[in-house]
Amino acid sequence: MNVFTGISRRRPGGPPLWLLAVALVSLLATACSKTGGPDDVPLPTPSGSLTDPLAPPDWQAISDAEWRNRLEPEQFHVTREKGTERPFSGQYWDTKRAGIYHCICCDAPLFNSTTKFQSGTGWPSFSSPHRGDAVQEHTDETLYVARIEITCDRCGAHLGHVFPDGPVPTGRRYCINSAALKLRDGQPASR
Repeated sequence: MNVFTGISRRRPGGPPLWLLAVALVSLLATACSKTGGPDDVPLPTPSGSLTDPLAPPDWQAISDAEWRNRLEPEQFHVTREKGTERPFSGQYWDTKRAGIYHCICCDAPLFNSTTKFQSGTGWPSFSSPHRGDAVQEHTDETLYVARIEITCDRCGAHLGHVFPDGPVPTGRRYCINSAALKLRDGQPASR
């Protein structure tokens, strides 16, 4: 005996009722599983990843294609291709708001606004990172002169360079691209 016998009758002028029921269940299942459009794709966060919410994400294993989808073109160029924005063009070069500057890629806290100073270079400049392990330093010889490149410790994003001409007490100038940062307003956290 067919389980659909009772509902397999055709309605006058329409498809069988069982077909309508299957279509309705399928539509509801699809609607409930959607999180929205492509802009609503969840990003891994410091507290978990897409596959395992309790596991920390492997930020450095994210593909260039995925970074390109997550970032604006200039942000991708600066952070993933080691580019440099034009001086005096970035969002934060002259900002004096209090807060913590975070990595645009992984949201790691990088610089405290209390260490920001006016260097006259056209890029945000800081005398020290938010924490000692927030950034990594690498030798960069791409312009035929040795410089020290600064990258985010968590995701490896290119941030800028550090120079030995900053204010006391550190004597260092962390020259950072605005495109690599996002400022979280508020009282700067103590270091």
